Amino acid sequence: MPRVKGGTVTRKRRKKVIKLAKGYFGSKHTLYKVANQQVMKSYNYAYRDRRQKKRDFRKLWVTRINAAARLNGLSYSRLMHGLKLAGIEVNRKMLAELAIADAKAFTELAEVAKQNLSK
Repeated sequence: MPRVKGGTVTRKRRKKVIKLAKGYFGSKHTLYKVANQQVMKSYNYAYRDRRQKKRDFRKLWVTRINAAARLNGLSYSRLMHGLKLAGIEVNRKMLAELAIADAKAFTELAEVAKQNLSK
């Protein structure tokens, strides 16, 4: 009985990996073994960074809100606490957008926060 050689199945699997490695530098896009390692590593990075992206954006929003809050004489934490006391539920993404696009509206929110902190 002749041995079973991989043939078309193996070639198809390897070609799939090489295709995924398109654009990688050096032997990472030509040699199967190295390409396979890099593709697996890339999948790990993609998985990790889908979660990290959420952290990074929240960090960015907090930084922007803090900068705008300090222009209005408040720290980030005091602004957020004042808004919570006032019963204003605006998420950080929208607050950061207001801080950039509509400074007047952000100032009004900051004033409301200040009034509720002094109570």
